[in-house]
Amino acid sequence: MGKIGIFFGTDTGRTRLVAKQIAKKLGDAAATPVNIGRTTLADFLALDCLIVGSPTLGDGELPGESTGLTQPSWEEFLPQLAGADLSGKTIAIFGLGDQKKYPDEFVDAIGILHDAFVAGGARVVGRWPTAGYEFNASQAVDGEHFLGLAIDQHHQGLLTEQRIDAWLEIIKPALLP
Repeated sequence: MGKIGIFFGTDTGRTRLVAKQIAKKLGDAAATPVNIGRTTLADFLALDCLIVGSPTLGDGELPGESTGLTQPSWEEFLPQLAGADLSGKTIAIFGLGDQKKYPDEFVDAIGILHDAFVAGGARVVGRWPTAGYEFNASQAVDGEHFLGLAIDQHHQGLLTEQRIDAWLEIIKPALLP
């Protein structure tokens, strides 16, 4: 069994910190988290089980050079996945957002990543209830669930650890067969 790959998009550092928290909680089962802008498509595709994370920037955008970052991130990496065969891969997604400042695009990045991975044939796991959040709209919502773990470090930071713990219990059976 290979390790679970953990990849995160860049932001002010909060997404990296959440990725590190997740890796620490998974212990030896997880690889060291890697900034998606510093990996290759081959390294990403070499893994069968992945946890990926991203902040949602501005008006529902993935982080990348067009959003003012000085290094590549998900915006530059996702086009490389177009046409890639992701069948056989199991992917769990977490996203960071601000439900008060950006209530109309809260954690949209989860939805954007989800759609890209599903289009490639990946199995995406880790749906998370929308209960307990206050926002208007999100590309990451399907019914009463987010398509991954939603984190709001700005307004609900005290809930982050317990949310991560509960989410890991949901995704571990799929990622650690």
